[in-house]
Amino acid sequence: MKLFYGDINGNKVTINDEEQQHIVKVLRMRDGEDIHVTDGKGKLASGKLIIEGKKAGIEVSEIKENLPEFTPKLHIAIAPTKNIDRIEFFVEKAVEMGISEISIIITEKTERKNINIDKIRKQAVAASKQSLRFHFPVINDAVKLGDFLKNIDPEHTFVAHCHENLERIDLKNIPQLEQLTFLIGPEGDFSEKEIAFLAENKVRAVSLGNQRLRTETAGVFVAAWNYYNMI
Repeated sequence: MKLFYGDINGNKVTINDEEQQHIVKVLRMRDGEDIHVTDGKGKLASGKLIIEGKKAGIEVSEIKENLPEFTPKLHIAIAPTKNIDRIEFFVEKAVEMGISEISIIITEKTERKNINIDKIRKQAVAASKQSLRFHFPVINDAVKLGDFLKNIDPEHTFVAHCHENLERIDLKNIPQLEQLTFLIGPEGDFSEKEIAFLAENKVRAVSLGNQRLRTETAGVFVAAWNYYNMI
């Protein structure tokens, strides 16, 4: 399946401008080829490609709506790494494994404060198309940890940290819920003050195993665990 991103409004389907350029200039697809377009919100249009100069369109033969989403829904709030390539790696892999939402959180030990969210959103779209997803994940703007916690449901929220002297439950003992939120700290982990603050907000702590994982590895691990539990 050759899947592209665009707008689907009733029977009218418009392929995204950047996608059109990719189809014409990079892939050099030909008029009449099979093509599929998703709006990233659960709709899928299928049909034949129409090439008109530098423009690409679709002759629609079928539109499917309300395609099912992944369950359980997973939201990972992760601190950005100093080397942004590592977070971008996490985003790509987590999206391929069905994550529904990603938030970038700024913590006490976060070294990188400037994040190109638009670039990350584009990478999420690319990974969604690569893995044939019809529901694209939400990529939120960067936010301070304290502000992020104002909008959580503590019953569905967990934090992974490396403080072995504090109580943590094993990942496999987390109840199966329809929606989960995990917080992943920066290089150097959350501070003790932040962990105490999380506990005050009734966020339960989890252990991801005996090994100490890098930020992006922890994020990918949680995404893979959730992917394994999907139905």
